[in-house]
Amino acid sequence: MISFFRNFGTVYAVQHTAPLSDEDHKTLGWLFDGATEVKAPLEGTFIGPRAEMITPWSTNATEIAHTVGIDSVERVEVFLEAEPGVPYDRMLLRQYGTLDEGLFDTKIEKAPLLPVEDLRKYNSEEGLALSDEEIDYLEGVARELGRPLTDAELFGFSQVNSEHCRHKIFGGTFVIDGEEMPESLFGMIKKTSKLNPNGIVSAYADNVAFVEGPETEFFAPERMNRPDLYRTEETETVLALKAETHNFPTTVEPFNGAATGSGGEIRDRLAGGKACLPLAGAAIYMTPYTRLDKSRRWESAITARPWLYQTPQEILTKASNGASDFGNKFGQPLIVGSLLTFEHQEGSEVWGYDKVIMLAGGVGLARKRDAQKGHAEEGDAIVVMGGDNYRIGMGGGAVSSVNTGSYADAIELNAIQRSNPEMQKRVANVVRAMAEGKRNPIISIHDHGAGGHLNCLSELVEETGGEIDIDRLPIGDPTLSDKEILSNESQERMGILIHKEDLEGVRAIAERERAPFYPVGEAKASGKLVFDHQETGAPAALDLRLSHLFGSAPKTIMEDETRDTTFADPDKNPLAGRKLADVIADVQRLESVGSKDWLTNKVDRSVTGKVARQQCCGPLQLPLSDLGAVALDYRGKAGMAMALGHAPVAAMISAEAGSRLAIAESLTNIVGAPLKKGLESVSLSANWMWPCRNPGEDARLYAAVRAASDFAIALGINIPTGKDSLSMTQTYPDGQRVTAPGTLIVTAGAEVTDVRRIPDPVLKDAPGSAVLYVDFSFCNRHLGGSALYQTLGKVGSTTPDIVDVDYFADAFSAIQELVNEGRILAIHDLSAGGLVTALLEMCYARTNGGLQLSADLLSEGPLEEVLFAENPGVLIQVADPDSVMKSLEEAGVASVIAARPIKERLMRIGEEEIDIDEMRRAWQTPSLLMEPEQASKGSAESRAREQLAQPLDYRLRPGQRRTLADYGKSRDRKERSGITCAIIRDKGTNGEREMAYALWLAGFDVRDVHMSDLMSGRETLEECRMIVFCGGFSHSDVLGAATGFAAGFRYNDRASEALRKFYARPDTLSLGICNGCQLMGKLDLLYGVERSFRLLHNESGKFESTFLTLEIPESNCVMLGSLAGTKLGCWVAHGEGRFDLSADPHSYSVAVRYGYEAYPSNPNGSPDRIAALVSDDGRHLAMMPHPERSVFPWQCGYYPEAGDEVTPWFEAFVNAYEWCRAHR
Repeated sequence: MISFFRNFGTVYAVQHTAPLSDEDHKTLGWLFDGATEVKAPLEGTFIGPRAEMITPWSTNATEIAHTVGIDSVERVEVFLEAEPGVPYDRMLLRQYGTLDEGLFDTKIEKAPLLPVEDLRKYNSEEGLALSDEEIDYLEGVARELGRPLTDAELFGFSQVNSEHCRHKIFGGTFVIDGEEMPESLFGMIKKTSKLNPNGIVSAYADNVAFVEGPETEFFAPERMNRPDLYRTEETETVLALKAETHNFPTTVEPFNGAATGSGGEIRDRLAGGKACLPLAGAAIYMTPYTRLDKSRRWESAITARPWLYQTPQEILTKASNGASDFGNKFGQPLIVGSLLTFEHQEGSEVWGYDKVIMLAGGVGLARKRDAQKGHAEEGDAIVVMGGDNYRIGMGGGAVSSVNTGSYADAIELNAIQRSNPEMQKRVANVVRAMAEGKRNPIISIHDHGAGGHLNCLSELVEETGGEIDIDRLPIGDPTLSDKEILSNESQERMGILIHKEDLEGVRAIAERERAPFYPVGEAKASGKLVFDHQETGAPAALDLRLSHLFGSAPKTIMEDETRDTTFADPDKNPLAGRKLADVIADVQRLESVGSKDWLTNKVDRSVTGKVARQQCCGPLQLPLSDLGAVALDYRGKAGMAMALGHAPVAAMISAEAGSRLAIAESLTNIVGAPLKKGLESVSLSANWMWPCRNPGEDARLYAAVRAASDFAIALGINIPTGKDSLSMTQTYPDGQRVTAPGTLIVTAGAEVTDVRRIPDPVLKDAPGSAVLYVDFSFCNRHLGGSALYQTLGKVGSTTPDIVDVDYFADAFSAIQELVNEGRILAIHDLSAGGLVTALLEMCYARTNGGLQLSADLLSEGPLEEVLFAENPGVLIQVADPDSVMKSLEEAGVASVIAARPIKERLMRIGEEEIDIDEMRRAWQTPSLLMEPEQASKGSAESRAREQLAQPLDYRLRPGQRRTLADYGKSRDRKERSGITCAIIRDKGTNGEREMAYALWLAGFDVRDVHMSDLMSGRETLEECRMIVFCGGFSHSDVLGAATGFAAGFRYNDRASEALRKFYARPDTLSLGICNGCQLMGKLDLLYGVERSFRLLHNESGKFESTFLTLEIPESNCVMLGSLAGTKLGCWVAHGEGRFDLSADPHSYSVAVRYGYEAYPSNPNGSPDRIAALVSDDGRHLAMMPHPERSVFPWQCGYYPEAGDEVTPWFEAFVNAYEWCRAHR
């Protein structure tokens, strides 16, 4: 039965198996924010989810209903009343005229297991993408077995042996111009690791690549199956590097496609070795032109296609929303990214990213003991953790392996994904417990992605065989056939292999984390993989030898001929007849060059508290960084850097040069970090997106891979991981084919010796300093493939290249030496937009000053080449230019003074004076055009108007303590203080570790407490002097931020009583940060119901992430009172942070205010700039910003006080500890 509840224009549909009581109605009214039941049917226009798609929102809402005791609820979905004709996302939603009892009826019957006699017909009808050779092979398998193969076996085979999963082209044989090539693509890439091992621990043998890491300090609870105290432990580590593409799902349905692309890449790292901890991520998007700006004439020169699924703007907005949402809710900071929009037509051929690129990457950390997977033995338990099976991604693995538009919509839409980051977070917490424990019981672990259970679980037992009971697999949709159960791609799941005797211990941790845990089978020494029905005895859905599934499929042969393609240069000099300022401004307006603020302002870049460098820098916090970096522990020294590189337009001219330029860009981006062993520290992930099986493209791919391999080998570095997506062609109904430029995206990762010593690209006030240009390419300047040519609608005939590999390595080493010596004030790579753009960008993130370009630089060649050529190199600001140039010369590296700082806000180029702020406005154009597509109109306008007028403003007190010694604290403490603080978290929270460390360092004994501990009675809080409700997305913010979190306290007697007793004591403190602040409002913990407050959605309508100014007014706040009068930078990261007060505003005690009245520095629109409230007695603080992520200068987006070990925020945590010690 279905009951409907309405709250203004929102209707909640609740499917339940038993009548609802009066108490149930009252409870649901609270959950639904005052909604009341209405009788069905409801007539009108409603937008809501498809009946057949149980949304992740519903999964969370249903669990919340069970938390509050309404166990009969099976499904909850939300529908919005709308005007007829209102636009909506037809990939995910549908329009309803009536809401009634039949709302969730799907008219779908569970399909029986089918024996398939005609394989070719089935392959065509189901879109399996099997080749003729594979069908011949499978017909032979059927003859060998003496029976027809089942539909589950055929579908499963197509998935696990798809190009997407098995990378057959990379392992295949290439025949170019009639000559068989001596090596496969894989062979050439793997050769880099063989010849340059450089500390590689695992390469192309696992979900990730591992390299040797430093000794690191783990900070974690002693045990994770119960409430326990945090402790530190030194351990040997390995560092992980990984990237993953999700191009096809993102093309079809961008939000969930990109979200599950990010989630899948995170799971790849989780599944590294026996368990790996994700640290930080990256995201890259490449699409056709958005056509939002008429002044970008080059965009209108090419006719827009009748887009198959979504417009480029919709793809960019939704895909970046999806990837950001997943990281935000999972709790992984996204600290590196890139964006390229591109189309080109030459003659009748059209190139463009109509089949888009969405690439997710990241870095991670594992114990050295866990770097290699174990081996299955007879009887080992096969366990699935995570969500239920749904009809998700059926066809994803195979359909991703063909050109988009090749199949009927029904098959392609069947590849739509389902993103549930909160579920993945629960599972990840179990894996984290294994990784951090004294002993890890995991033998092997794999993620669920393409190919579903079959692909994942078969990899756990690929050496032995195994038997899986289908009836034990969790089913979210009872209409799923056996075929669909085996191969669906519901994403938020992991498969693990453990000894049977470890089952109960791991189950206890999973139950505490509320992570679904299903023992589904066991390893067998049979050499077979069987999916059967052990309870019912129904026929096995799959019963094959592993050799049938993996062993003997035909080898792929790629035959092609070299095809010479030439691209025209402009008809005249690009500067002829034009103002130089106009030419520069056009380049700044390119999406690849211009501001990516619209991407960075909605993604969490501070969660974990280990981020040492993210995209934004300077007093204005503009996205200009060359690299991202994370500390490996909270000591804030050893770390890992990550940087990107790609050059697909240059690769159109020369595939070989494109590969070298992509690698070179990643290296000139990462060279500013002090790497442990210099260039030798670097490992690369090479990710190939190519329109294979188009004339000449297979030959170009082979040449590109060979060039990348040779270049890496010559540099002495390796490529131990990567990904490929080799069907980058889109076909339209009228027969038009658009091919993507063959694209190599490189992710570079390396160990950093000291994350505090990474210079940023912001020009410094340093009299006598100069900006030096150091070229790495040893190549004449060329404009082919440049941003300048793109603005002219041209590709060009000649591209830059790396002429002398040894010189490149020498230049890299010379810059590294300067970084290690601390002689570089600022550093910026030279890439998209050329030298003039790089120099301008060094000025953008500050409010004053400019540059005078040197005559020596301007005399080096034609002005257009000097300013706009994109030869790899760096700009470095140094205090002593003569001395640095001499050091470079002694290293055999040439340099030239490119510019000197001047006081005027100008860039002087000979006689030309370029207004820097005017160029910055042009540079902001791409972001300002995209912002209204994701934020409310008023907020987008305010950001455009106010952002540059809101620089970070620090005001520290005289005598402010600046070191741990000043506070009498040490990172080396091992003894307990006897004063306990509990960090209370729930499923989906993600900010507990950085909070725990800040409190531990201040002196507390910090206890990890899960809501399940309070609800079960394992924890009573009686020993705790302070409690902290940490940040994150508890229950994915479903039904409103912290509603599910609050429901656990409100409707569970044990949790409610523990909280009541704690607040009744006079010797306690409490703190709620972000999600915890929202919780304190929901539970009326500061002022009671008579002065309630709650946190509403930000006025922008989106998640806000930024580092901004906070003011601390006079108050009696225990934690913050001593900081009154200061202004400090602090991280914010929230979607519902707008304070809504029910009583007279003057009756509330404001503990923190935002530094500016207007958005974006008042990120949510809170009245009176409220960022935090404190109880009347000063003991209980509810705060939206994140001081726990701003305790150390290296954590801050910008911190002006050089030499400080801690920021003033540390004092707040020390104040809490000292108060508790004084009130024993």
